[in-house]
Amino acid sequence: MNRIALVMIVRNEARCLQRCLDSAQPWVDEMWVLDTGSMDATVQIAQASGAGVAHFMWCNDFAAARNAALTLSDADWCLVLDADEWISEGAEALAALREQAPDFMGQICVSSLIQSNGNEGTAPSWLTRVLPRGIRYEGRVHEQPVSDLPRRKLPVTVLHDGYLPDHMLTKQGRNHHLLSLALADQPQDAYLNYQLGKDFEVRGEYAQAQPHFEMAMQRCEAQAGWRHDLVLRALFTLKKLARFDAALALAQAEMAHWPTSPDFFFTLGDVMLDWAATEPTRADELLPMAEASWLQAFEIGEQPLLQDSVSGRGSHLAAHNLTVLYGGLGMQEKAQFWRERSTHTPHTNARVVA
Repeated sequence: MNRIALVMIVRNEARCLQRCLDSAQPWVDEMWVLDTGSMDATVQIAQASGAGVAHFMWCNDFAAARNAALTLSDADWCLVLDADEWISEGAEALAALREQAPDFMGQICVSSLIQSNGNEGTAPSWLTRVLPRGIRYEGRVHEQPVSDLPRRKLPVTVLHDGYLPDHMLTKQGRNHHLLSLALADQPQDAYLNYQLGKDFEVRGEYAQAQPHFEMAMQRCEAQAGWRHDLVLRALFTLKKLARFDAALALAQAEMAHWPTSPDFFFTLGDVMLDWAATEPTRADELLPMAEASWLQAFEIGEQPLLQDSVSGRGSHLAAHNLTVLYGGLGMQEKAQFWRERSTHTPHTNARVVA
């Protein structure tokens, strides 16, 4: 029978470490925590929970830390989690690995809790976090496991609250520094440019984000799992910079690739609305485009398996935007129609005719 180990790197995670360990402990055979310099109760919490604890001198390299943590266990499978994550569903699939040969890498759904414009939601990403013994990471930041083994999706959902505003403050600047170091060595790397662009964008530094997104778009492979998020963030950034023509050109170039993405059409609708607000003389042309985009988002419905798809954009968030649009245009009957749908439970692949 194969053994499973939880393997983590941590630093000053007393806020959330217990939650993570409690969620994993019933499903693994051992737990290992590599501390990179905590000044709070992180180490004591890990020890009290029965985890093995080791220490690592931080060297501005996440892959180095991950690899040091992986050497702590000789288990057949390693589950890699961060302290601000916890297993919410499907842990039985982890236990089932005891009966499976470690000849693939497992991807789990890490669903990040987010806040945007006062709304709360989740954004799922399928990340390779279940590793056979011997796999190692590469990358100073946003590190990735490297192997020719196939990847297989496992029905496991992990929640992540590290992107909520209060928690992001504690990590502000850390990734930016590491990404800058990495890009100094690989200035044209698409993934690093995407990540640095995202780091600027989440801080509202859109002018700094845009050239990195542009470089990433030029070099990103069509099948890259993070391309969906890149396109959405690039559109949002161009909107914030009032570069509406460039945003529309990008949307037109990408539209054929995202026919089942409510997020794409939701974001496009937002671009059109802001454009109309900026150039009111073009409202008669632009508002119908916003309307059509949000209708399409709602028509597609929720797509929880789509990488980085924000919950609600295919349901109540799109309906809310349509409610506001029709209300502002004095079309009260349509506004009421969509107001009712904006309060309903999110749907999947819904078909609505209005």
